[in-house]
Amino acid sequence: MPSAFPKISRIEFEDPKSKNPLAFKHYNAEELVEGKTMKEHLRFSVTYWHTFRGQLADMFGVGTAQRPWEDGTNSVAMAQKRARVAFEFMEKLGTPFYAFHDRDVAPEGRNLRESNKNLDAVVKVLKAEQKRTGIKLLWGTACLFAHPRYMHGAATSCNADAFAYAAAQVKKALEVTHELGGEGYVFWGGREGYTTLLNTDLKREMDHLGAFLHMAVDYKKKIGFKGPFYIEPKPKEPTKHQYDSDAAACLNFLREYDLLNDFKLNIETNHATLAGHTMQHELEVAAAAGALGSIDANTGDVLLGWDTDQFPTDIYLTTQIMLSILKMGGLTTGGTNFDAKVRRESFEPIDLFYAHIAGMDTFARGLKIAAAIRKDGRLDDFVKQRYSSWNSGIGEKIEKSKVGFSELEAYSIKMGEVRTNTSGRQEYLENLINEFI
Repeated sequence: MPSAFPKISRIEFEDPKSKNPLAFKHYNAEELVEGKTMKEHLRFSVTYWHTFRGQLADMFGVGTAQRPWEDGTNSVAMAQKRARVAFEFMEKLGTPFYAFHDRDVAPEGRNLRESNKNLDAVVKVLKAEQKRTGIKLLWGTACLFAHPRYMHGAATSCNADAFAYAAAQVKKALEVTHELGGEGYVFWGGREGYTTLLNTDLKREMDHLGAFLHMAVDYKKKIGFKGPFYIEPKPKEPTKHQYDSDAAACLNFLREYDLLNDFKLNIETNHATLAGHTMQHELEVAAAAGALGSIDANTGDVLLGWDTDQFPTDIYLTTQIMLSILKMGGLTTGGTNFDAKVRRESFEPIDLFYAHIAGMDTFARGLKIAAAIRKDGRLDDFVKQRYSSWNSGIGEKIEKSKVGFSELEAYSIKMGEVRTNTSGRQEYLENLINEFI
């Protein structure tokens, strides 16, 4: 097959002074940071849906994307050709992973049997390209939100037939992910929620979702898939409220339905914004529960209020993300997945390279800055000192559950008044971070 990007060679690391727009200025895959290479720390992944299927359409206009390799059909042959284009792109970019929805890589057929056959035909190409390039599947997932059958949801649909179809679709997606050596599998409930409670039995829908995920766990064990399951929180859009609204809601759901041992979270920046949180907040909530598994790397526009999925270019953002990830010991089976799309006005194929280079360099800078902050130690030392009253005396007794209300009342009467608090020094700490940026 002729090259889809004939004028672009492999993207190499140069240095921060380079003016070459098709070179990395900060992402040096083999550079060691805290004992691991950048490649091992960041585990970059390209998303199939935005990068190779997105046409840059929005609710106000048709797509603008120029993709010369497309023939205008939704055939299996076109899907196989597109897969080879995708691997050429990823090979030249130097990303070790990719991720997909089942319906991204292969067209939906007239029925489930035909859809599965189409998927198998494209998986053969994906498998061959993985072997040729060494690029791996970070995670797979099933698209349970685009087809009209899922208008009321999939696992939470009021229609039992839709639930059954969704289960069959996830079964196949799991099999394919396993066949391709996927390192994990994601559940994103795009329509698992409600638009109005007037027509919604919330408890019943939540019960159905719990049952659906238990079925998935059972089937995972049956086929011998060892990768983790992830849930990706999102509060709204397209529904008014989604049951996986943020990290805390997901964790509560997993505990309630006895699934916490089987799932971790895949946290996305733009979804955190829509939930009214920062990305760092969502990461810290997930990490505190031992449930941070992977991240979707993007950003939103806070003035627009919807899921714009822009490439991350904010160094403060990536520094905060990497501080949280390094603190928990780093990503393992998860990765930094660019669930991001070029803007509608950036319609040429070369813009796909520019966007990913920008995101990878921004995360590389965030990684290096976070490591430097940790090595400096002042931030960690300040936090440790702020909580020092818990290391001995009454604080230690509270944490070890050696006292109750009665003992604390006696302690407080003897104490008289709370001892002098120390300043939070937020401005000082913000400026400390600025030293490294």
